[in-house]
Amino acid sequence: MLKRTLIAAATALSFAQPALAADDIMTKPWDDIVAQAKEEGQVVWYNWFLQPRFREFVKGFEEEYGIEVTIPDGTNEGNFNKFLAERDRPEGDIDVMSVPGDALSKFDPKTYFLGPLDTLPDFDKLRTEINSGDGKGYAVAYWGNQTGLAYDPTQVEFADLPQTFDDLTAWMTAHPMEFAFNDPQGGGAGKAFVQMAVRSKVSDADLKAEKFDAGWDWFKSQKDNYGYTASNADSLTRLNGGEFHLVVAWEDHLAGLQKKGEIDKRMKFYIPKFGMPGGGNAVGIPANAKHKHAALVFVNWLTSAKVQEMLATQLGASPVNSAAKGVPGGVPAEQRAYSVDWLAADTTDAISRQFLEKVVLGQ
Repeated sequence: MLKRTLIAAATALSFAQPALAADDIMTKPWDDIVAQAKEEGQVVWYNWFLQPRFREFVKGFEEEYGIEVTIPDGTNEGNFNKFLAERDRPEGDIDVMSVPGDALSKFDPKTYFLGPLDTLPDFDKLRTEINSGDGKGYAVAYWGNQTGLAYDPTQVEFADLPQTFDDLTAWMTAHPMEFAFNDPQGGGAGKAFVQMAVRSKVSDADLKAEKFDAGWDWFKSQKDNYGYTASNADSLTRLNGGEFHLVVAWEDHLAGLQKKGEIDKRMKFYIPKFGMPGGGNAVGIPANAKHKHAALVFVNWLTSAKVQEMLATQLGASPVNSAAKGVPGGVPAEQRAYSVDWLAADTTDAISRQFLEKVVLGQ
């Protein structure tokens, strides 16, 4: 649905006027921007996930700057529809807009967002490309995430964890129905695993041609050996309950649930050598934002090394500021080397679509 919305918007925008030009706010000294931000006194951040946790988290910003942060309830798709609908208004309700990294490839950030954001003091330490999307300097990453495998160390020793895809196949055969992944429509962890299975079984030429049959053959051959869950959360809940011993998961999601006490702290996470996608989300400031100065100061705070380290330790995110450190005791640096970029959004969508048609509905 989001993809269709973005395509329709992009088509309409091809006949629209160019984006609102950045006014002199982008050339002001940073101290002047901060002073004006405090006068504005508020910023509205449309972010679709972990909303209750972020409302608590941003209190640090409010205390530091005296600027109130509002995070409305809403879904990713609902937020984006509002974002598109308000584009031609003189002033919109959204000051800071969160966008999945891969969605950046489906529209032109320069058309929608204020920028470029090189006025931010730490801009040279930030990422404008993430999850196969490019913010083009008008959107910057604020949240890094990583998919991998979560496991129960009371059931599986670290030395016995599958590392190559052939290892995983052998492990599943020896331990039927102890491994699970979720429906790609119910969360990105399942989408990541399906993608890696295809990448492990399909040649580069067939991948480019969207011929994924070798991957679907693997799933069909293993249908009696894997569990299939409804969502990211469902996988972790059933791991926690002992039904599965190894599941596909998000690093930050697992850490967040453990922090809340919903998943036992004994559960561990690793990135196998066959690789799992890592990506994240970005933020931009709508060109018609009402509180532009406050939005700039908030984005600078959110992406700063200090706050990125807090997001890592408190919420399990992967830092996206090059000066920030990760979670102490988290995934070892040598495992980070196994993180791979997501395939282009169109290819990712094609894999998910064919998986539904040829594996889920085809069985």
